[in-house]
Amino acid sequence: MQRFRDRKDAGKKLTEKLLAYKDDKDTVVLALPRGGIPVAYEVARALHLPLDLLIVRKLGTPGHRELAMGAIATGGVKVLNEGIIASLRIPQTMIDKVVETELKELERREFAYRGAKAPLDVKDKTVILMDDGIATGATMRAAIASLKQRHPKKIVLAVPTAAGTTYTELSAQVDEFVCLATPEPYIAVGVWYDSFPQTSDDEVKVLLQKADQELAKTS
Repeated sequence: MQRFRDRKDAGKKLTEKLLAYKDDKDTVVLALPRGGIPVAYEVARALHLPLDLLIVRKLGTPGHRELAMGAIATGGVKVLNEGIIASLRIPQTMIDKVVETELKELERREFAYRGAKAPLDVKDKTVILMDDGIATGATMRAAIASLKQRHPKKIVLAVPTAAGTTYTELSAQVDEFVCLATPEPYIAVGVWYDSFPQTSDDEVKVLLQKADQELAKTS
């Protein structure tokens, strides 16, 4: 079963599957922070493509924050996992409280990472949407829904690893899905990496700046 040394290694291996988009002036890379940025940076740098963020926040289940009951994304998008909400009998008041908390964090990250810089215009563009892996898919579903509001020409979902059932489900929501491994049982994204430290806010900002500098050299 394919494993990755770290996110940098995963990004380099994904690049090999995305060479058709190298130097394409109508293609951009969007990454889910924070863990998706180191993966996407390697792809954007090697393919000479612009890199930007698509910020999404998972709505963790009360008492089990790693279990997603949904997600929110830039643009007012909210995707809920009705099955989990019903099975755990989570009241609407609790959902609203979690949404409010995560919305504040989403807004904080928007400003912290981008400041006054406007998001990339993706209308009529091919968008390579990236993360470091996908487990339940709740976060990525919100990301895809948010992205579709901006009317891209094509969405290419690209991740190093995803749960098999999630891969099947998300394949129907995008134009192309590039994934290097779909192991089962999946357990969690970090299981498939030898090194999987948390990516910091500072690392996100540094990699975004480096991506801009690298692109300027090739333009």
